[in-house]
Amino acid sequence: MIISKTKFKGLIVIKGRKFKDNRGSFREILRENIIDKKFRFHITSFSKKNVIRGLHFQKKNPQGKYVSVLRGKIVDVCVDLRKNSKTFGKYFKIILSDKNCRSIFIPAGFAHGFGTLDKENVVIYSCTKYRHKNSEKGICWNDKSLKIKWGIKNPIISKKDKNNERFKDLF
Repeated sequence: MIISKTKFKGLIVIKGRKFKDNRGSFREILRENIIDKKFRFHITSFSKKNVIRGLHFQKKNPQGKYVSVLRGKIVDVCVDLRKNSKTFGKYFKIILSDKNCRSIFIPAGFAHGFGTLDKENVVIYSCTKYRHKNSEKGICWNDKSLKIKWGIKNPIISKKDKNNERFKDLF
């Protein structure tokens, strides 16, 4: 596995390898000796093409997240919400897919979302803290102040995410 740092403190990209033979393939997703965190909560999402999920975060009990794609291709986006950070209010965007074998570790203090680019998309994410429903918040996926270019025309958005707040109203 190859680790790449980003300009966002604690946010790293992990490049894994896929091993193939006549039976299929094998891929390492996460090794705790690379990311020294305990992941307590694991989630899998299944989405069709052009779905945008997010931008989600927990105001209390913020979670670190490790995100990988098991099938398909996504544009993964995270926004730094750490007020004392040099990158507060900035976003990081990366393409994750089953083909490029990239994963991302997003430290606590970020909002996270992704848009799906393939017909079928299976995303697994592991969180450092459990879901805390009463603490869940969201930022509008198309917030004008963030200027995120998702690369998706006519996205499919949940009712909940359509009602997410603007960044400037939250911070």
